[in-house]
Amino acid sequence: MPILPIDTGRYGTPEMRRIFEEEARVQKMLDVEAALAWAHAEVGNIPREDAERIMSAASLENVKLARVKEIEREIKHDVAALVRALAEASGSSGAYVHLGATSYDIVDTATALQLKEALALIEEKLDKLEKILMDNALQYKKTLMMGRTHGQHALPITLGFKFAVWMREISRHIERIRQCRERVLVGKMSGAVGTQAGLGEHAIKIQELVMQRLGLKPADISTQIVQRDRHAELVCALALIVSSLENFATEIRELQRPEIGELFESFEEEKQVGSSTMPHKRNPETCERVCGLARIVRSLVIPALENVTTWHERDLTQSSAERFLIPEACILTDYLLFLMTNIVANLHVDEQRMLKNMEITKGRAMSEAVMIALTRKGMSRQEAHELLRKLTIKSEMEKRPFREILLEDKVVSGKLSAEEIDEALNPWNYLGTALQQIELMVEKTKKERKNRGKV
Repeated sequence: MPILPIDTGRYGTPEMRRIFEEEARVQKMLDVEAALAWAHAEVGNIPREDAERIMSAASLENVKLARVKEIEREIKHDVAALVRALAEASGSSGAYVHLGATSYDIVDTATALQLKEALALIEEKLDKLEKILMDNALQYKKTLMMGRTHGQHALPITLGFKFAVWMREISRHIERIRQCRERVLVGKMSGAVGTQAGLGEHAIKIQELVMQRLGLKPADISTQIVQRDRHAELVCALALIVSSLENFATEIRELQRPEIGELFESFEEEKQVGSSTMPHKRNPETCERVCGLARIVRSLVIPALENVTTWHERDLTQSSAERFLIPEACILTDYLLFLMTNIVANLHVDEQRMLKNMEITKGRAMSEAVMIALTRKGMSRQEAHELLRKLTIKSEMEKRPFREILLEDKVVSGKLSAEEIDEALNPWNYLGTALQQIELMVEKTKKERKNRGKV
């Protein structure tokens, strides 16, 4: 009976879950065993017909999972159980199964095959999210909204600028995954302590042939295992990705609050229920799910880093932890990318509320623009800052528009005309290079996508 929510199908995309299903993993291990037999035949270590018989037998159609489990219950070793089951299915050629190999030649290489498929899905989803954010950056390039720091109104920005910032964050993650792939997608065929002693005089060639057949790179040097700095790097990269997704989701959650009401994740009005007791609720539950599951992925960083440490040429401390952390990290990262892509693609944007919210401070949020205008008239920056600090407090305490306060002040009105004050208070005049930056970042992203073969 399924226990964990990944197993029940609650979390994870079907295509990513399939990669890490038990049957899929066993088949990957059989694929490695088949490649090893083929390589032995290529260098003349075993008869070709025996290799072909092993290769033909190396599938779940012939090596039944139930039989592997039956043997494992008896001998208490999962890989040895697989080897025996494959040897049984191979008839007399079974004598050559697993020749010269150690268990983690098979396990680590099979893991690399799983990760090759998993990272392809993750990069595909990163590409899709990047594209949606790029489109949104252009669509909302001139959608004015208030920028906030410390949760307080700061200076005007545009929604497109926010999307452009997110877009480049995803672009960096794509670069990280592509770089990480070079170090992670490696297999090995190096024997019990890495010396390849059991593989004979053609050992290096055998490793090369196995990896060529499987579409992997050989590890440059290894012990009984591929060194776990590789896997730790990957889990850290995935944790960075989901941390960005949580950052996006948190921003949407904040902006969906009724007090702000600028962005909303989609809500199926015909059927969706926000609360079991409060009919009016429209909770940002998908964003909240992203935030919650991101914590799980980040929690996997610690065991991934601790797995780097091993006794001598290997011990078994990595094995049990990896059975959880590698599938979970990949499945949840892929799932969160799927969720966030849908969230961003279907966001409801209330542009009128954004403009209305900019009026909350009655113009005080434009105090920096007024300060800069005064410095251009010869006033020192420090003097202008102190003056405007006092005038913003007066505006807030008296609940009066900042414009009125500025016009009444003799120092300000002595240096700036009413037209110049109005110009300084107009948020459209204080976007700096925001629109230009959006265009530059979109062009940069387009070039990167073209180099990756994306449009």
